[in-house]
This record gives sequence, structure tokens and C-alpha cells, in this order.
Amino acid sequence: MSKQRICELIAVLPALNEAGSIANVVDKLKAYGDIVVVDDGSTDGTGDLALAAGGFVVSHSVNRGYEQALESGLLWAAAQGYRYAITLDADGQHSASAIALFARELEEGADIVVGVRDRKQRWAETFFSLISKRLWKLDDPLCGMKGYRLDLIRAAGRFDTYSSVGTEFCIRAARSGSRIHQIEVSTSPRIGASRFGGGLRANLKIVRALWLGIIRAKTLDYT
Repeated sequence: MSKQRICELIAVLPALNEAGSIANVVDKLKAYGDIVVVDDGSTDGTGDLALAAGGFVVSHSVNRGYEQALESGLLWAAAQGYRYAITLDADGQHSASAIALFARELEEGADIVVGVRDRKQRWAETFFSLISKRLWKLDDPLCGMKGYRLDLIRAAGRFDTYSSVGTEFCIRAARSGSRIHQIEVSTSPRIGASRFGGGLRANLKIVRALWLGIIRAKTLDYT
């Protein structure tokens, strides 16, 4: 991690076996700020490729899951003194140019910026979105592209406690009255297979995250 930090904004990318896309994604993101790739136990050289492309790398020796990869990246960014973090998928689905929109919303006072995708991959995502819009006014909390004011992360000291598919923090923040803005984002077809898959197991994981969000998100506020 010898690369010098150049700005207040960092992109956080959880990655598991994304050798086919990671170098290209990091290269595109460099125009907008620093990048940290959380190599979540990859076996295909993802971390080495990210480092060679110009990113920072936080490595998990074994696969710890999407939520823990996000948490590691966000806590690392907070500890390094960055002001804002924007999470993106490492597979190239999110447009790098949208970072400027997210950054502007954060600079203008948003605590969290949540992307709203133009399409969803699984039926459980559509169901989650319908419920979350009604309960928390969040149109698409499962979107992997989100922006965070890192003071919130520092104050909380954690990001995920119940394998929420990346939704716990913004749900709790919404309940506590944090300033949450939402931005429509376009998505491109991913390269390679998704870490979640598309079958019954993936859909059940999403439904479980929704259920736990409903019964547990009220136990801790992020203000």
C-alpha cells in the first residue's frame, strides 16, 4: 500500500475471482479518485492484477463473504482518513462516470447515496425493493453502488452484522433519519458468473436479508 492518497474520495470494490475484469475496472475508476479492492480469498490473481492496475488491495486469506468484504474496505478507507467512499461491483456492471454524480450528492450534504438500477437479476431483488420502498423509502437497497460519508462508518465501527447483502447500514440509517439520496444508475452485463448465482439459494439469501432487516434494523440507529 505504498501508493500516495490523492483525494478525499475512494472507490471500494469487493472482489472474488474477478481476474477477467478487475484491471479494466480499476483503470477506468482512477480518473475519479483512489481505489481499494478487497480481494475476498480469490484464487485467480485478482489482488495482484488490481495492485498492478494502480489500486490499493486489502486481502482476505479465505473467502469471508460479500458483506465482510464491503466492511473491510469501508473500515480501511475510514481508517486512512478518506471523507467519502463509493462502493461498486468489481465485475464492471456499474458505470465509472456515475461516480461524479454520487460524489456531488455527498459533497452537497447526503449521508448516503443509493443507486437505483435499471434492471434486477433475480425475483427476490424485485420483492425486496417493493418492501423496502414501502417500509424505508429505499427503492433499491440491494444495488452494489452506494456512496457513504465515512464519518458514519467511523462512528458505527461496523457495517454488517447479519449477512444483509450490503443493505443493513443504509436501512438502519434510513430508520434513524439520515440524509439518503437516490440516483438512477444503468448497469451492463457482467463478465463471468456472479458470486451469488441466480438459483433458489441466492433468492433465499436475499429474502432472509429482508426478513432480518425488518426485525433487526431497528435495534441500532446510525446518526
